Amino acid sequence: MVKKTNLMKSIGILLFAIYLLLLFYFLLFAEELGRSHVTDRVVHYNPVLFAEIKRFFIYRKEIGFWGFFLNIFGNILIFMPFGFFVPMLVSKYRKSLMVILYGFFLSLSIEIIQGIAKVGSFDVDDIFLNTVGTILGFIFFSICDYIRRRIIYGKKI
Repeated sequence: MVKKTNLMKSIGILLFAIYLLLLFYFLLFAEELGRSHVTDRVVHYNPVLFAEIKRFFIYRKEIGFWGFFLNIFGNILIFMPFGFFVPMLVSKYRKSLMVILYGFFLSLSIEIIQGIAKVGSFDVDDIFLNTVGTILGFIFFSICDYIRRRIIYGKKI
């Protein structure tokens, strides 16, 4: 049982490392998402919560399905693994909401880096959506962990 647990934890660490590399690539370097570094580029920012979400909803037909989907749901989906992996790998966060704060601060850090490096825009809506993704990932982990514990200890759910 110990070897199986260590193997699972090692796989989890590897998957989390791959996830973090992909996260930073897509949010800071992916040219297909407009992440090319241009020194004379104007930095855009949105300090008003729900302003960009509202704009994307109003102009969803003009933006197209993929533009709307990537901005709204992509920001949620990209942080769900963070909310899942952190409590899985660090047992003290399994019953703690600190993982949500870490997701918030990671998102805030990425938004600040995007603004400074001029590879995106600083948007509080992105931080909000990323945090929602972290919460959903944490909830999914909690459900999976509950089921796992019930199977291990032989109790009915």
